[in-house]
Amino acid sequence: MAYATTNPYTAQVEKTFPNASDAEVAQALDQAQSAFATWKNASFAERAKVLQKAADLLRASHTDYAKILTLEMGKLLGEAEAEVELSAQILEYYVENAETLLAPEKLPSKHPSYTEAWIEHEPQGILLAIEPWNFPYYQIVRIAAPQLAAGNVLLLKHASNVPQCAAAFEQLFREAGLPAGGFKNLYANRDQIKAIIEDPRVQGVALTGSEGAGSVVAAQAGNALKKSTMELGGADAFVVLEDAELDKAVSWAVTGRHWNAGQVCCSSKRIIVVDEIYDAFLEKYKAGVAQLKAGDPLDPSTTLAPLSSQGAADDLKKQVEEAVAHGAKLEVIGAEVPSTGAFFRPALLTIAEDNPAYRWEFFGPVSQVIRAKDEADAIRIANDSPFGLGGSVFTQDIKRGVKVAQQIFTGMVYINHPTGVAADLPFGGVRRSGYGRELVGLGIKEFVNHKLIAVTDIDGAF
Repeated sequence: MAYATTNPYTAQVEKTFPNASDAEVAQALDQAQSAFATWKNASFAERAKVLQKAADLLRASHTDYAKILTLEMGKLLGEAEAEVELSAQILEYYVENAETLLAPEKLPSKHPSYTEAWIEHEPQGILLAIEPWNFPYYQIVRIAAPQLAAGNVLLLKHASNVPQCAAAFEQLFREAGLPAGGFKNLYANRDQIKAIIEDPRVQGVALTGSEGAGSVVAAQAGNALKKSTMELGGADAFVVLEDAELDKAVSWAVTGRHWNAGQVCCSSKRIIVVDEIYDAFLEKYKAGVAQLKAGDPLDPSTTLAPLSSQGAADDLKKQVEEAVAHGAKLEVIGAEVPSTGAFFRPALLTIAEDNPAYRWEFFGPVSQVIRAKDEADAIRIANDSPFGLGGSVFTQDIKRGVKVAQQIFTGMVYINHPTGVAADLPFGGVRRSGYGRELVGLGIKEFVNHKLIAVTDIDGAF
């Protein structure tokens, strides 16, 4: 597993990093355990001070942090700066709310033996975070902020193509005042990851990534009797009903499918439009995509970034070719893209329901615009997927939109907006999109011990 910075726009290898040695992994585990012995006893105010300092540092150097994202995985600079700000907001959410979220919960027990009963939420120890390249900072902070606020400590295994992003966050938490070993980045290999999971001091693992990686790591965690959370792929439905505001729906569809060059697990990958407005929507959608401009991600006028690597672009091309081989119709709908760099020209695939590609996830600027007979058919199509991450419903009748959303089996549904992200909203899915939740109260309680304490003043046996 080679860790290297390869600029997706120039294809130049900027810097390489050696894999962690077994001795470095062992030392990181020892240091993490020592850090936990201190950090678990820190007050919420002390932990909040560190998280707030980290947020302040991010904001103070937001452009510098953003440029690392652009350098390593090609993200548009504006999107990269937005990711830095979102990361700061998540840190601040737990600065403001962690103590309340983890406050002891009194239980209304009516058992005559117990005078009082309550649940306390205690940190457990070392957690392993395995994170992907598409949102290098946001993915880290989504697990780090709540778990550090709870008193746990973390080891990070980041994607091999964003090693500088990983190192930047280790340095960030060090500068913010986290005890040495409290957040450690490791350029680990697969055998070392397995060994970390099996170490008795490690209490859980959180992974965001592919189904393949998730199944391997979940099995390893299960064999070690460790809790895991899995945030995996998605093929979000973007449902447009006949009473939707057409131009608004089209604009959001173009954005929802192409932000981060379409490399988003909760991207609007399946655009489902009822028959009554399908033709008008499709015409406007193709025109909107055609206006996207591919180019230098540091240029403010660029609206379509390269993919994260040439390998990612090649894999997407092969996937599209396989879909066509199974009978899909391919139409190029985007403007020309540069001949150098990991670019992929936006395309539209029309795929029949009996084509195996109909239920695939396309991780890049490849659209499906699917015709539905009516609302009921749109719901059926939305649920005809092995994934269940997010989705959206467009309608001017909010009550109707909510009723439709309640019938879509996913972890998240947005009304009149693509599946989104925010510091104060939970994130996660069902089915092959994984299990567990990150952010808000659900996220901070994933890896704490929910300890019952019960008091009695009755003498004698039960």
